[in-house]
Amino acid sequence: MLVLLNKMLKALRKKLFVIWALVTRSMTLGVRGIVFNNNGEVLLVRHTYVEGWHLPGGGVERGETMRDAMQKELREEANVQVLGEPRLFAIYRNILTSRFDHVAVFVVDDWSGEGAREANFEIAETGFFPLSDLPTETTEPTVARLLEYSNSQPVRDHW
Repeated sequence: MLVLLNKMLKALRKKLFVIWALVTRSMTLGVRGIVFNNNGEVLLVRHTYVEGWHLPGGGVERGETMRDAMQKELREEANVQVLGEPRLFAIYRNILTSRFDHVAVFVVDDWSGEGAREANFEIAETGFFPLSDLPTETTEPTVARLLEYSNSQPVRDHW
């Protein structure tokens, strides 16, 4: 019973966030960062309000650049400080969230920090994973972005 209630609350939080974003913005814009450690493992995060493992990132707020938003999200979600200039990999239309949403994916080659964060109200856990052994709960869009980045798939226009 408690598990079902928890799933219902997560679904409600996600729907409320989407509604709030649509009310406050005519178009939503998000950012994600592809970050590898020295072992060639990719950084993923698991949020408290949505299922699965994702590339770290979040929404771009009014008055914020995509680069600023990406740096803020990496710092908040995984204690990653971007040192060099991130590279824009691709911009996607994300109709999974809404017909108004777009996501910019950056590659961060030069960074410092832990790549880890204690669990809080937003982040359940973080971790670095080999591309050949991603968690089974890694979302399909996240897997697709990583396959595109590794040149195993052509880059698509849609998330």
